[in-house]
Amino acid sequence: MKKYFDIFYNSYSEYFNYLISEIASFHWDNYFYGLLVISLGVWALELLFPWRKNQKVFRKDFWLDLFYLFFNFFLLNLMVLIALSNTVEAIFIDLLGSFGVSLAHLQLFDLSHLPWWLSLIIFFLITDFVQWATHLGLHRIPFLWNFHKIHHSVKEMGFAAHFRYHWMEPVLYNSMLYIPVALIGGFQVEAVALVHFFNIAIGHLNHANIGWDYGPFKYLLNNPKMHIWHHSKKMPNSYGVNFGITLSLWDYLFRTNYIPYSGRDIELGFRGEEEIPEDFIQQEFYPFHKKKQGDLNAN
Repeated sequence: MKKYFDIFYNSYSEYFNYLISEIASFHWDNYFYGLLVISLGVWALELLFPWRKNQKVFRKDFWLDLFYLFFNFFLLNLMVLIALSNTVEAIFIDLLGSFGVSLAHLQLFDLSHLPWWLSLIIFFLITDFVQWATHLGLHRIPFLWNFHKIHHSVKEMGFAAHFRYHWMEPVLYNSMLYIPVALIGGFQVEAVALVHFFNIAIGHLNHANIGWDYGPFKYLLNNPKMHIWHHSKKMPNSYGVNFGITLSLWDYLFRTNYIPYSGRDIELGFRGEEEIPEDFIQQEFYPFHKKKQGDLNAN
């Protein structure tokens, strides 16, 4: 047990030192400045090309969502994800070892033998599909939907709405992503950083007050005109539509796509949303209280 505690503690202190060094230096894959540049860039696009022209610059809950940015992208990584994932990895490896199996035995193939661009595409497709499937689960499984409701409590869309999610969500996403990462070796750090920043940029754009669909690329990339319907209060079913994270491809393949008309002025939220608290602290504790499960369908 002490071994796992040491791994957790060392991961915590190492990430804190890493974060300080990121702020103090600038390089192409700098996490801190990469997030800052992407956020300011997409916000600027919102101001230059607003889709809902009557929506205020500082829309409803703008500052709350910015705090979610600080908490989820920095403090949450510091307190939970890095330390927890390293600890879970060690427990998983030790568990396999007790059965005489190493992690290398489980790997289906190694991407390091492929050209860099091909391994990048494979890594991107695998991780995006896992995230799509996880997102679908957040809507279909009542217990998980209770956490995901925090994200769907957004009433006015803007880039910072991308950040509003309960801390249990990235724990679940990262836990699910660990499976393909463990089974497929050879992921390069540069590829991971590139995919991560690309996903953040698309996620920002999906939630931004921008009426873009990328033309013929809308069948490949998730986009604001598609994602607005994911947040619609009125749904064609009880669990939702358009679950794509970065790619819209999976929704078209599995027929979970839905864009009946321009969603510029549709009402956002879900039935029962009035039970969601308005402040950050209460939102974080909300899913652990036994309340009536809100339904996505407003009918």
